[in-house]
Amino acid sequence: QAQLVESGGGLVQAGGSLRLSCAASGIKFSTYVMAWYRQAPGKQRELVAAITSVGLTNYAESVKDRFTISRDNAKNTVYLQMNSLKPEDTAVYWCNARNYPNTYWGQGTQVTVSS
Repeated sequence: QAQLVESGGGLVQAGGSLRLSCAASGIKFSTYVMAWYRQAPGKQRELVAAITSVGLTNYAESVKDRFTISRDNAKNTVYLQMNSLKPEDTAVYWCNARNYPNTYWGQGTQVTVSS
């Protein structure tokens, strides 16, 4: 049974940093595209960053040069390093694993950036 467990969210001041982690189990992690999504109050869920099985990455324009996605296939874990955080980064962040036709989601973790 696939399971994704996020951790690392919390409250931080603007300009600060957080690192989110997502530990996967029940899947062949190394073959999955891993991604982080977020949803702010009153907005649609959006893709923040993704990393392929071979380490290719892409980012939303709003987080480029501030966020870094990485993965450790030996630990079945994907990370999102978030620097220079802004109040507009406040959202629930979800981890996603995708390998067609399967897709799995974590339970979400709250990130709140105070001004």
